[in-house]
Parts: sequence; structure tokens; C-alpha cells
Amino acid sequence: MPHFSYTARNRAGQTLPAVIEAPSRKEAARLLTARGLQLLSLTETTADVRPLKDGPPGPPPAPGDALARPTPRATTAPGLSRKLRLPFLQTLSDLTSSGLSAGEAVRLLSIRLKEPELRALCTGLWERLGEGLPLSRAMEAYPGVFDSQTTNLISAGEATGNLNEVLQRLIQHFAEQKEMRQKILAALAYPAFICAMAVVVILFFIFFLLPQLQKLLSALGGKLPVATKLLVGLSDFLMHYGLLVAIAVAFGAVSFWRWRRTEAGRETTDRWLLRLPFTGAFITGSTILNFSQTLAVLLENGVTTAEALRMTERTLTNRTLQRAFTAATARVLEGESLSSSLNQTGCFPDLVLDRLTVGENTGNLVPSLRDIGRTYQKELSRQLQIITNVVSSAVLMFAFGFVAFIAYAIVSAVFSLSASFKF
Repeated sequence: MPHFSYTARNRAGQTLPAVIEAPSRKEAARLLTARGLQLLSLTETTADVRPLKDGPPGPPPAPGDALARPTPRATTAPGLSRKLRLPFLQTLSDLTSSGLSAGEAVRLLSIRLKEPELRALCTGLWERLGEGLPLSRAMEAYPGVFDSQTTNLISAGEATGNLNEVLQRLIQHFAEQKEMRQKILAALAYPAFICAMAVVVILFFIFFLLPQLQKLLSALGGKLPVATKLLVGLSDFLMHYGLLVAIAVAFGAVSFWRWRRTEAGRETTDRWLLRLPFTGAFITGSTILNFSQTLAVLLENGVTTAEALRMTERTLTNRTLQRAFTAATARVLEGESLSSSLNQTGCFPDLVLDRLTVGENTGNLVPSLRDIGRTYQKELSRQLQIITNVVSSAVLMFAFGFVAFIAYAIVSAVFSLSASFKF
């Protein structure tokens, strides 16, 4: 029966090089996982060594063979999206915190989970774990679910034996991001509802009520007031050309969306967004929040400052701000302090930079970043409330103003025609 030389980490965090006898590589990986070991490498050996159950551990694999395993295939299975990342990490953390190894936890999840998409993800991960891959490498096969930041941190947790701690920090980080997105969606729901209702009311007046009123006014004869003429003219225009206007608007929206997807369009529109009132301040604040939270998670999990900055800047969505942070990262790599480099981006207020400076000087940069993240989370909630109130008030004022104009046009027409009759 074949022998496999492996290196694994036990639950105490000790690295154990040894040899195991098994009919196949996959079966060897399964046996080691069942023993509660976290597999780091697995290589078939032809050396005359005794298996683990019969004697002491054999020699560890050569450094060049330490990662002798297939490269995971990138998987784009339908339905496996980024929304599965947080639920998977939460369920995985629940099991590993109870003492199970990561491989055994994934195996149990692939069997017992009822949610189809999450179960399919765990099944795919378990297949790759069965081939001898560590969890981080197995996760790389699903780039649509796990970004490079997540897989790198999981890899760091596996290397240091602190996988549970890394999982907890990742869960907290992604939960905070999800909470912020939910706040944004909830805040925009009311203005969107008001806009939809206003459009429905206006269209009802123009396409259904006004044509009937126009027939009545035409039958009665007489001179119509200016407001009524404007309203009737608007109704006639939309009745005859409304479809063409809608097609033109849809074509313009699609063209703009396709242009924005180009690199030049993305850079131009991102620059425009930063210049808009309210929107620019909110985007800048969101960028600082994301930057501080992500950098804190990476640094406290042992990622070097240079690599953490590179990974963090890739998570920024606004191209203009991303370019500014890229330049700041380059200055840090040249030896400049982080606070001084970020000062040149023009995004951070002086008080925030002072807190970063204190954190760098005292060696407590991560707590400083956490404090900045909490501060900006509160600030963004306040800005979001202001934006919601402004948009809601503007939409309501427009809707009420247009309805009042319609009412005035109708009433003035009735009084004008009534005055033209002689009794």
C-alpha cells in the first residue's frame, strides 16, 4: 500500500511531520482530517519508511515539495456569490470553536446544511480539501465568494495556528460592512417610495384625468387660463411623444451605464461624484471607514504593513480616491510615515491624522484605526440621515407643488368658463 509523507498541525498548534499508509492520496487526507489534524502538505513517498501507526514519524517532505498539491481551479458556479461569504464563515467558526478541525467542519457542513447554495459551496470546498489542499487554497477556487483579502487572512491563520481568531475578526469586519449597507438601503427606501408614488400620481393626472377634463373644457368652449393651457399642452405632448421620450431616456441611461463601465468613464464619473454636495462627503467618509476597518483587520492578523496597504487599496471602489491611496502606499514603502502619506490624499481631517500619528508613535496603530472606524461609522449614519431627509423633503415638495399646480389649473379653468356664461 502506498505511503504518504505529510506535514500537519494538531489542535495544540504543533507541526507534526510524519508518514501515513493509505490506498490513495484522497483517503490519506481524509484519515488525517478525521484525526483532527490540519493538513499542510501531503506527498506520496517511495522511501522505505514505516507508517505512523507502526513507528515514529518519517522525515518531513523536502522544502520544494512542501506545497506539492494541485492548483485549485477557479470556479464560477451559478448562485455562488459574495453573499455566501459571511454565512459560511459564521457557521465554520461555530464548529471550529467547538474543537473541530477546519476540514472536519467543512465536511459536516457539506452534509448537514439545508440551504442549497451554501451546501454546494461546502461540498466543493470539501472535495478540494480531500485532495490535500489547505482551506485557504480551497477557497481560492471560488473567487466570486472569497476575495484575496479573505483567503490571505485564512492562510495566515492556518500558518500561525490562530484560525479561530482570524475567523472571528473576519466575521466582525464583514458584519459591520453588511450592517452599513443595510442602513444605506433602509435609508434610501423611503425616498424611493415617495418618488415612485409621486410619479404614479402625476402620470395618473396627465394620462387619465386631464384628457377627460380637456374634453369637458372643449365642449364648454371659452378661453382657458395660461396655467390650464400649459397643463393641457404638457398632457398632449406626453400622449403623443411620451413613448419616444421614454425610449430616448432608456437609451441614454444604457449608453451612460456602458460608458461608465469603461476605465475612462469610471474615472470621470467617480471624479464627478466627489464634487457633488452631500454625495462627495459621504463617499469620502465611506472610503475612510472601509480603509481603516480593512487595514486594522489585516495588521492585527500579522500581515505586513506593505502588503496590508496594497490589499486595502484594492478594496476601494472610487477610482479617484484609489489612485490617491495608491500614491500614499508608494510613499509609505519609501519610508514615509503612514499619517504623513495619508495627509497628502486630502481625505483625512487633521484630527484623524493626529490620532494616526499617536498610534504610530506608541505602536498602537490598530487600536487607532479601530477608533477612527467607529467614529466614521457614527458620522456616516448622521450624514445618511441628513441625505435621506433632504431627498425626501425635495421629492415631497416637488410632488405637492405639481399637484397644487394641477389643482390650480383645473379650478381656474372652471371659474373662467363659469364667468363666461351669461345668466
